[in-house]
Amino acid sequence: MLHEIDLGSFQVGGAHPPCLIAGPCVIESEDLALKTAERIAEITKALGIAYIFKSSYDKANRTSIASFRGPGLTKGLAVLRKVKEQVGVPLLTDVHTVEDAQEAATIVDVLQIPAFLCRQTDLLVAAAKTGRVVNVKKGQFLAPWEMANVVTKLEESGNRRILLTERGSSFGYNNLVVDMRALPIMRGFGYPVIFDATHSVQLPGGGGTKSSGQREFVAPLACAAAGAGCDGFFMEVHPNPDAALSDGPNMVPLHDLKSLLERILRICHAAKQ
Repeated sequence: MLHEIDLGSFQVGGAHPPCLIAGPCVIESEDLALKTAERIAEITKALGIAYIFKSSYDKANRTSIASFRGPGLTKGLAVLRKVKEQVGVPLLTDVHTVEDAQEAATIVDVLQIPAFLCRQTDLLVAAAKTGRVVNVKKGQFLAPWEMANVVTKLEESGNRRILLTERGSSFGYNNLVVDMRALPIMRGFGYPVIFDATHSVQLPGGGGTKSSGQREFVAPLACAAAGAGCDGFFMEVHPNPDAALSDGPNMVPLHDLKSLLERILRICHAAKQ
């Protein structure tokens, strides 16, 4: 039986419509975060989609030491708090250490465990013990059935507010492939499954000193995931991805988001019929 995850004003999973987790990859400025969150909130409200704002205060696994990482924990959480107060939506952000998980949990509603850290037991336990919803991205190096061990770590730490996210698997050099079987396999563990449509088209390290991506494949993969059945979609969204400070090549332009969501929703509705 699938657990429904309560986020206050809405639930994720079960018979509920798919939710959207979206926002700029990294917090570039307070103004950008607020304006992007406000516009996505308008779009999702019009479409009847539950919305969780996502942005990272620190991108700790950038390809180059010179890459922009974000404003850091203190300044980043202050921006996220303002988004919550002014836009009125739940928040999600990545955490990389036990200490960060405890601090971020005072502000955000969903703690996200990055794919590269999905087997880090201490981090999983710390995130679980905050009582916040924990979204774990499946590692690029894991088979979907191996995520059962991640679920057990969280459950044994006293937390059943769990989301699992598919974001592609390593496939040769600088490439990822999405096995849509992963969605029903992970859903079989009893928790909602999210499809990360933008990181799935990333080309890790494909830009030499940075990752590249194939934005043109976000829509086909998102539509395929809608048909395969998932409980939500994760998309990094930016007003001008080509000028973004992180993950620009695989982010969805803000002006394209509404039409993409409309298309996905039609497929989700047909699949449920």
